[in-house]
Amino acid sequence: MQNTTKIAVATSLLLSTSSVALADDLVSIYDSHSTKINEKLPADSHNSMHVMLDTGWDSKYVSQGRNNLEKGGINWLSAAIQKQNFNAYVTVGRADSEHYIEYNLGLEYSVALSQYVNGTIGYQRLEFYGAERAHDNEIFSALEYNQYQWLTPSINYTYSTESAGYFIEISLHSNWDLTDTLSVTPYISQGFDFKYATPEHNGANNVQFGVEAQYQLPHQWQLSAHISHSIAAADIKQAAAENTADNELNQTYAGIHLSWSF
Repeated sequence: MQNTTKIAVATSLLLSTSSVALADDLVSIYDSHSTKINEKLPADSHNSMHVMLDTGWDSKYVSQGRNNLEKGGINWLSAAIQKQNFNAYVTVGRADSEHYIEYNLGLEYSVALSQYVNGTIGYQRLEFYGAERAHDNEIFSALEYNQYQWLTPSINYTYSTESAGYFIEISLHSNWDLTDTLSVTPYISQGFDFKYATPEHNGANNVQFGVEAQYQLPHQWQLSAHISHSIAAADIKQAAAENTADNELNQTYAGIHLSWSF
């Protein structure tokens, strides 16, 4: 089973699985349409260490446009530590309706390449416990152009050592602050699979779009939610046809997260 990286570890990339984490900016360690944490650490303006804890639930476990579970959703518990431009995180996922547990352990480094371009590179180890025991190592990177908050393009790359393939996602996010504490972010992304999710096919994988929302609570608490819809492209359709799969090619799912940073 493959897991998308942010990017935000993102997570919630970060990029995940995705947004970019930076020490001199708000650190996003997950995109809510990915499978990691979906929140942000405070800016590291005094060379201090910051910690974030996050718990969440997704109605389905969808990555690369595929539902990884036969039924039900998945619960997430994550922790992240940021020091300057480095961010370390651990994430545990547990299915709510079948036997499946996943562990992610990662480290990423982020840097401002120019005034408006941010970059991230990282590594994560994945361990899977379900009907079959599996593991993987992933190397990921991301670029984000953030001159305009209302239109932020990004590109994310993930390489898997187990499949010896890579996955590319090109995204557009549009962030809108409705109040001082509430923001909404519509997004759309196009995924391309190159032997990462399916070894037989290369090319367009899926188109995904949705809306993310974040509400800042008192005392460094933050509540976030998302609803997402993935439309299968050629890679998913061809793989499903060859495997005579009868599951839905398109996926609609939602999630909610609660995080605390200090």
